[in-house]
Parts: sequence; C-alpha cells; structure tokens
Amino acid sequence: MNNPQRRKTRAIGVGKLVLGQGNPIRVQSMTSTKTSDIAATCKQIKRLVNAGCEIVRVAVPDLKALKALPGIKKYCPVPLVADIHFQAAYAIAAVAVGVDKIRINPGNIGGLERFKAVIRCCKNKGVAMRIGVNSGSVEKELLEKHSGPTPKAMVESAVHYLSICESLRYNQLVVSIKATHVMDAVSANRDLSEKMDYPIHLGITEAGGKYYGSIKSATGLGALLVDGIGDTIRVSLTGDPVNEIPVAYDILKATGARIVSPEIISCPTCGRLQYNMEKAAAEIEKMVRHIKKPLRIAVMGCVVNGPGEAREADIALAGGKGAALLFIRGKKIKQVGEKEMVREVVRIVEEW
Repeated sequence: MNNPQRRKTRAIGVGKLVLGQGNPIRVQSMTSTKTSDIAATCKQIKRLVNAGCEIVRVAVPDLKALKALPGIKKYCPVPLVADIHFQAAYAIAAVAVGVDKIRINPGNIGGLERFKAVIRCCKNKGVAMRIGVNSGSVEKELLEKHSGPTPKAMVESAVHYLSICESLRYNQLVVSIKATHVMDAVSANRDLSEKMDYPIHLGITEAGGKYYGSIKSATGLGALLVDGIGDTIRVSLTGDPVNEIPVAYDILKATGARIVSPEIISCPTCGRLQYNMEKAAAEIEKMVRHIKKPLRIAVMGCVVNGPGEAREADIALAGGKGAALLFIRGKKIKQVGEKEMVREVVRIVEEW
C-alpha cells in the first residue's frame, strides 16, 4: 500500500516524541477518570498505554486536579498533556510542574493578556501548546463576519491566535479545529493546512458511541489522512477511552498513513465458498493482533478473487474445497488443509 503524501510541517517536541516533519502520526486519548484521583487515573493511563496510546491528556478543571498532576506525571510513561479551560493560572501552574504539553482554547482562557501570559510561560519552559478551536469559542466579530461558527470562521480564529503566539516568538504549537459535523471538520482542516505549517491534531469531536462514533471518525479522519493532513489523532468515543486506540490505529492502517500491525483482508463470502473462511479469518486476526509488523494478509474464499489478492498481499490464502492455496509475496507455495491453514499463516507471520 502506498502511503499518502504527508503535508510538510515543522517539528514540535512533546516530551520525548516529535510531532510533524514526517514523524509517525501519533495516537492519543484522554482519561475519563477524575484527575484528582491519582490512583484511578494512573491505572487508566496504564491500560491506555498497553493498548498503544502514545500521548495521554488529562482534564484539569479544578485545584484538586491541578495538585494531582505531579503524582500523575511521575508514573505516566508517555507524554502528558494538561487540558485546561477558563483558568490561565492553571495552565501556568501545569507547565511549572512539568507536563509535556498544555491544551487550551484561547477563546475561553480569560482574554488576550492572560493568553499572552500562558504563551510566555510555555516559551520560557520550552513546553508545547495545542491551540484548540471549536464552534463554541469563535470570536463574536468572526461569527458576525461569517454568519456563524462556519469552517472559515474557525480557521480565521485559529490563524489569529497563531499570529499572537508568533508575535511573541513562540512556535512550539500544535493546532486543532474540531467539529462534530464531518464535513465541517474536513473543510476546516483542509483550509487550515494551506494557511500554516504547524502540526495538526485531528479529531471528530463528540463522535458518539463505539459503533457509530468509529464510523463517523473513520469517515472524517480518513478523508484528511488520505489528503496527507494530520500529525496526531484522537478518536473520541463515548465510554472507556481504551476503545479509542484500536479504532485510531485501524483508521491509520486503512488509509496507509501508518501501519504498525498486520492488515487482514478478507472477502465478504458468497455461494462459491467451500471452507469456513469466516472462522479462519477471525482466528488469524485474533492470533496476530499482538504482532507489530506491517504485513498484509489476505484470506480469500475462492479462486475467483483469491489469486489476484494474493499477488498484492505478503501472505495469502485462496480457498478451495476444504483447503486453500498458500501464497507468499504473490508466489504459490503449497496447498494447506482447513485444519492447519490458520496455524501455518500465524507461523509464517511470527517468523517474518
């Protein structure tokens, strides 16, 4: 699979990671625990990291949450982001205790001078900032100019805040424009990507539950990733945030933007099927889930499409009556029976 041509962006350090400038598109999430509960938050962070989360964000809505940050930072094995609204003082304090990035919405941080105070603090400490803009924070004059919180209004708002940062010679910036409407999010981020070269954080905000939210996120994020837009992503699903991580990686995989585990290709089945292909594909997918190799594995039901897919896959099965032909990199190797085909494919993947 050919990777989309990535948009060129500048490099921004977030802890030990670097966003932008061709670096891997990083997957992140946000804890749903009370940040003030250090034990519960660290436990959820551990689960997120084990699932593959590379950057973790925590909400800082009050003083208790702010005071918990040093304890969380101590045990967080990935870059930690403090999500702060309304309280510029909290953002400054979070930087002081060592978070790796802060996420603010300049439109609700308390005015221009307080925003500048946060900028100066981040600049002095060398800490990155994510500027987040959404429909609820667009300036009144822009709402009037654009007849509402349209994509163009949100982009103009973001560019305005970037100009303020640049006027203070601060450029450790990541930008996000999120919307719950897919087309608004896609339009805004395409426009934004043409107006600046900072890394873009992608997301469809309030996407919904696990099923529909995954589809909605894939639709919007997939369109942008295929355009080469996006340097870090978060899939926003209602419920346990751990569920967001595999969806994010699957979106990256499907678009060719970043592949870190085997991709399983299987046909929808039809009346030509002569073996239990559905079971074989499900078992293979389950058994190679832990393997971090960018392989394409095709599990096909018959010889109509099977050989063609086999030529495009690293490893492939083209089914027949109770058996399948095994291909490796398009070359036919041998026939394997239904009982041993899964085991044989998994063995090859593990030895690859």
